[in-house]
Amino acid sequence: MNISIEKLTKKINGIINKISIIEKSKIREIAQILSKKYLEGSHLYIFGTGHNHCIAEESLHRAGAFAGVTPILDKKIDFSEGITKASANERNKSLAKKIFEKYKPLKNDSIIIFSNSGVNHLPIEISKIAKNKGLFVISVLSIKYANSLRSNSFKNLSHYCDICINNYSPVGDTLFNQKNIGISSSSTIAGIFILNSLWAEMYKFLKNERFIPFYKSSNLPRSNLHNKKLENQFKKKNIFLR
Repeated sequence: MNISIEKLTKKINGIINKISIIEKSKIREIAQILSKKYLEGSHLYIFGTGHNHCIAEESLHRAGAFAGVTPILDKKIDFSEGITKASANERNKSLAKKIFEKYKPLKNDSIIIFSNSGVNHLPIEISKIAKNKGLFVISVLSIKYANSLRSNSFKNLSHYCDICINNYSPVGDTLFNQKNIGISSSSTIAGIFILNSLWAEMYKFLKNERFIPFYKSSNLPRSNLHNKKLENQFKKKNIFLR
């Protein structure tokens, strides 16, 4: 099979359409819960390892993004200290408690955990800790990928959350198989789409608030005042705003 931008677009659109149709009700339910929790004073956290770490970063002070969110970031699991170390650490559940407690989430807060395969030990352990602490836990993973990797006795990330969203990425994440090599990944695009779908649905519940908690692009005129108000509102819970 020849690879082309047209075929890639068709495959990506197919995944996005599946999420839009099949996961729509869950995304709307989560948006309603997160909005209600925000109005009650709770905070949202986002965690991911590997390339899902990029999705967590995408949530930070992003134009068009919900402002009451803090990504759980750590050098041990990003790529700044090398791929080998980061890959090993996403399978190391002993790191979970220290990484989680650095951000001091509280009971009744929420966390979204992105893990495409759903089987690495660190995100599973983070989910367990969050559940035990009383957080509302959402997982985003490829159910097909997760089910292909472990025996029936192993519980993947979807078993340790309150609601699971399927990102519909294929086994191995790649969209084309050429000469036994996978080409063009899908999970990051799917994850970013899910994240922005949540923001879009949350806006519906928060649009009548006196001060709408979504960032503006800092390059737009008069956006700094709006964003500064949000930074001041959330800096006690978001260590990146201090």
